[in-house]
Amino acid sequence: MQYRKLGSSDLSVSVISFGAWAIGGSMWGGADDDLAVRAIRASLDRGVTCIDTAAIYGMGHSECLVGKAIAGRRDGVVIATKCGLRWDLEDGAFFFDGQTPEGEPRRIFRNLRPDSIRYECEQSLKRLGVDVIDLYQCHWPDPSSNLDDTMDALLELQRQGKIRAIGVSNFTPEMMRQCLAKGVIASDQPKYNMLERDIEPELLPFCREQNIGILAYSPMAMGLLTGKMGPDYMFKGDDTRQHRPWFTVENRQRVRGMLEKIKPIADDHGVTFGQLALNWVISQPGLTTALAGARNETQAAENLKAADFTLSDSELATIRRSADELGAPV
Repeated sequence: MQYRKLGSSDLSVSVISFGAWAIGGSMWGGADDDLAVRAIRASLDRGVTCIDTAAIYGMGHSECLVGKAIAGRRDGVVIATKCGLRWDLEDGAFFFDGQTPEGEPRRIFRNLRPDSIRYECEQSLKRLGVDVIDLYQCHWPDPSSNLDDTMDALLELQRQGKIRAIGVSNFTPEMMRQCLAKGVIASDQPKYNMLERDIEPELLPFCREQNIGILAYSPMAMGLLTGKMGPDYMFKGDDTRQHRPWFTVENRQRVRGMLEKIKPIADDHGVTFGQLALNWVISQPGLTTALAGARNETQAAENLKAADFTLSDSELATIRRSADELGAPV
């Protein structure tokens, strides 16, 4: 496993980190708690140092599972979680209609107001079973909150020793400039993979210039780049992927065709499509770590092998060219 410093913070993270969205049980068609805990522990055993979760993942459930998994082995683990999406308080900017892991409907609101941040931090500390959160991130921008006030609240939590570093997620360069005028932010967490590269023209260069780390979420495009989701794949329950453009039958077939074009590269390295996708992401300039989800030990072990090989400049260019030829979803 390789490790990289996270921006200007004193945190060091593995290039493959454990993404704990799916194990929360909401929006992914359910999950097995025992298998999820074992997947986290297996990742830690194999060199992963960073676990990324959020209060909204399973409406607290993911954080509880992370807390269970790290019990007795807190040292050496970088815990990253997020605030700013409330399911238990209808205040702020409405975001979407969701449901609990048990299927109960909830209205989700963006809320980055200071009182809400302080409350959420205390709840996350309890669920995680820790005294301090290593990286505390604003999950989404909140148009109903003043960003200066948001940063003031986060900086106060930092002074109190409840969080070590401040991060953001899904923020634009302009939003990050406003944050930087108040204090240091260690990282941004955007979506990034072979198929979805909107951050390349502006956000990535900005973060490189400002020494802001990047935690890339959805590096395997929510599993699409594993090559395991053929036209007959059936989504279960509330799985959010069934409503996304890339996951129509036609687009799944198109992506499979693109993967076949780069299969010789995967074969030359003896790796899977998923490992190739992860390695491509962490090979891009400015990327700190890729957040890879896993529902069980087998998936966790498979993800981590993505850090065991090096793609040449020619191979990286071939993969990019194949993705360019595929284009956008139809």
